[in-house]
Amino acid sequence: MWVLLTLIVFFFSRFVSQKLNHPLANPLMLSVGIIIPVLIVLDIPYDTYNEQNHWFTYLLQPAVVALAYPLYEQFPEIKKNWRIIFLACGIGSILSMATASLIALALKTDITLIAAMLGKSVTTPIAMEIAKFLGGEPAIAAVMVLIVGVFGAVCAYPIYGWLNITHPIAKGLTMGTVSHALGTATCAEKDPRDAAFSSLALVVCGVITSVLAPFAYFLVETLYIYVNGS
Repeated sequence: MWVLLTLIVFFFSRFVSQKLNHPLANPLMLSVGIIIPVLIVLDIPYDTYNEQNHWFTYLLQPAVVALAYPLYEQFPEIKKNWRIIFLACGIGSILSMATASLIALALKTDITLIAAMLGKSVTTPIAMEIAKFLGGEPAIAAVMVLIVGVFGAVCAYPIYGWLNITHPIAKGLTMGTVSHALGTATCAEKDPRDAAFSSLALVVCGVITSVLAPFAYFLVETLYIYVNGS
C-alpha cells in the first residue's frame, strides 16, 4: 500500500513540477508535503512506512552509478580543468564545514549537534557515517543533508540566472559541492553537462569531507571548550 502511495505521489509531483516549471514546485518538496500529512492524519508510524519502502533506498546506488555516463561524456573537459575542479571542491568542502560550525557555535549549540552538521553538504550515507564517527546523531545528519539538498535544488538555478552564471563547470561544481545528490538530480533535469560536473563534485567533496571532518571537529571542539569554558 505504502509503496503504491509513494509511486503515485512521486509521479504526480513530477507532473505538477513539469507543468508549473517553477523552482518551488520541486518534486521532492511536493512529495514530502503530501506524504507527511497523510501519515499524520492516518496515524501511521514512520517505521511502518519506511519498512515497506526500504527498497527505494537501494535504488540510490544504481542511480548514482548512472551519473557516470554524463561524467564520461565530459571527461575531456574534466581532464582539461582538473586543477580548478579540485581547488573548487576543496575550498567548498572546507567552507561548508566552517560555516556550519561557526553558526552552530554562535548559537551555543551542543557539540554533538555540531558533529552531526559537519557533513551536511555531502550525500546522506557519508554524512551519517561522519556523524556516527564523531559522536553525533546520524538521523540529524540525514535531516541536515535533506535541508541543504532541497535548498540547492530549489534556489540554485534562480541564483544562477540572477548572477548570469551560465558555464556548466561553475553550475555543476557549486551544486554538487553544496547540494550533493538532490542538487545533482536537479542538474540532470536541466543540463547533462551540469549533471556531469555536479556528480564529480559530489564524489570529490565526499572524499575530502570524510578526510578533513575529524580535524575540523577537533578544532571546533577546542574552540567550543574555550568559548564555553568546559
